[in-house]
Amino acid sequence: DICDHLLAAEQKTYYNTLLALRGFCSLHAHDHQQALQDFQKVIEHDSPHPNSCIKALCGRGLIRISGGSHYLTALDYITACQLKLEETIFTIKSYVPWNQRGLLLKVLQEEGQKMLQKKRYPGGSSARGQKKKQGCGLSLFLFFFPSRDAPGVYQLASLLEELDTSDEASRILCADALYQMGRVEEAHKLLLLALSGNPQRSPILARLALLQLKKGFLYDGNQLLKKVIRIGDTSCLLPIMDIFKDEDRKLMQTHCHFRALTILKNKQEDADIKEAVAYLSFAIIASGGYAEDCLLIRARCYGRLGQKKTAIFDYNAILKEDPRNVQALSGRGFIYLALKQQKEAVQDLISALKVEAGVAIPAILSLKHEAQGLLTQWLLQHGRTALTELVATKDHSKEETLGDLLMIAKALIKICKDAQYHIFYTDVLIANGKYEEALDHLQEAFGHSLADDFASARLAVLQLKKRNVPVAAHSFSILAKKDERELGFLLNFVDAKQQQHLLQVAAQEGNALIKEYRYEKALGYYTLAILTSKDNPRYLRQRAACLTHLKKYDKALKDMEKVIQKHGCNSLKTRVEDHCSKGHLLLSMSEEEAAVKQYIEALQLDESMALCSIVNSPGSEILTKTFHKIAQYNFEMQHYEEAWKITDYGLKIDKNAELKKLKTRLKREASSCSIH
Repeated sequence: DICDHLLAAEQKTYYNTLLALRGFCSLHAHDHQQALQDFQKVIEHDSPHPNSCIKALCGRGLIRISGGSHYLTALDYITACQLKLEETIFTIKSYVPWNQRGLLLKVLQEEGQKMLQKKRYPGGSSARGQKKKQGCGLSLFLFFFPSRDAPGVYQLASLLEELDTSDEASRILCADALYQMGRVEEAHKLLLLALSGNPQRSPILARLALLQLKKGFLYDGNQLLKKVIRIGDTSCLLPIMDIFKDEDRKLMQTHCHFRALTILKNKQEDADIKEAVAYLSFAIIASGGYAEDCLLIRARCYGRLGQKKTAIFDYNAILKEDPRNVQALSGRGFIYLALKQQKEAVQDLISALKVEAGVAIPAILSLKHEAQGLLTQWLLQHGRTALTELVATKDHSKEETLGDLLMIAKALIKICKDAQYHIFYTDVLIANGKYEEALDHLQEAFGHSLADDFASARLAVLQLKKRNVPVAAHSFSILAKKDERELGFLLNFVDAKQQQHLLQVAAQEGNALIKEYRYEKALGYYTLAILTSKDNPRYLRQRAACLTHLKKYDKALKDMEKVIQKHGCNSLKTRVEDHCSKGHLLLSMSEEEAAVKQYIEALQLDESMALCSIVNSPGSEILTKTFHKIAQYNFEMQHYEEAWKITDYGLKIDKNAELKKLKTRLKREASSCSIH
């Protein structure tokens, strides 16, 4: 009321002072709108009074805090400081209540730090635009516009220091502003003063380290960095780096990178590696977050320390910026190898080989023998799978895939001299149609004699291209006995007409060898015939017969099961004989119950044909004893219907006395049941 009365008087003495006072009265009464109007009138007055303007700027700054405009609050207080620092201090102490002063100081500290870090309004015009939007576009404010540069922040920090001499954050802010103003010695003294109160403060130590490096005192700077490392707060550099000048950041990056390399060159203990990691982290932060060489070294260090997922994080950071970085691809692949993540490891190493095999191959060769062996096996497995799919589908449009496989194969024979890798390389050359080159490589890797059966089979594929079918069939028959799947893979390289010729030769050779009782050799030819004929039952039966003679009953049984599955348009006699053959095999394997079921199936198809086959092998008497044994077991288990069925079919084979007795017992024991 007093202010209103004085302002209403005709004589306008102390007009701006009264407006500022009334503004604070309204502010304390929570009438922010009236307070803001009064403060604006003072600031925009044609004949401004400096002390009144300071009060108005301080008051408006408080209002802007409540409105969330912290940056504009800082601008108001910087402007007030530039007008008159002592008056600004007096105004805050006199007019800002204690319960609001703590928040005000915190806001000013944070905004001052952001201004130095240049996180607000990167263009000057945008800052001015922000002012104008707030209604502050008059000449006085523009004249005193406190840019976000260091001098303004220095004055703000000086204000904060005066308000609270014990506050460390304000002292650091003041030192940062002095540094950006080029007053390095003053900043250094101020930081030393701050450090004397708290010798273990990482943010202060890090700043001092930079200043020492800047002045050329490398030893002192390094000792300070070591203190930060011992404290364990390397993250303190993150906010500081936005304040450092580019040339000083580069200086810090170079020094820390060099220190890390020196440590790793001379020492290999875990503690030393961890220290190197800390220096590398400093260098990466100083670079702005991306320093390829430092990230690569740190990732390797993490790998050696067993921190594999952290290592992957660093490799990912490199590959995000440069997806074709061979060292990062190889390094990440090796980490996946250690984690036994096969798919990821293979994918990364193939990508590295595609980009620059000359770098990736030495990296693989640098691995320990065990790791190298596992990785090459994974690459071979991937290559074989892809090649098998490619040749099986006869898809010749995938030239890129063939190119990749050739690249993998070339890399593998450079890494390891084992036969399997040379064979894979030959396969890829054949798939690419490079037959002469494939032949040359076979002879170079294995000699002209080609003692290796797998290599000989590749030679057979190439001989087929020259229509030398008998020699090829012989090589294939040898491989068939060792690895049927491998032969199946190789036959994908052979066209339908050549396969037909192979089939004819294999069948003829197999039949001839059977007549000479050379079952082992015949086995290979029949396997070749089966593969080239796509599992023709005729050759499955012949191979089963060979296997039976060789007493390999389990394998023979599998062949007969395939034959029976293919029963369709076969004659009745053939089907009966197949069931009898399977039954005979089961008897040989002592699987009597299953054998009985096969013979019953044969008898159900045609009794006379089945009996004729049984007489030839294994004989009626032997088989009826087996029927009696299985029927007796079912009888004892009270499976009367099954026992009756087996007994009935057994008596059809031979009128065995024991079977007759069992049938009589069945009638008597099961008289209350309807058996038939």
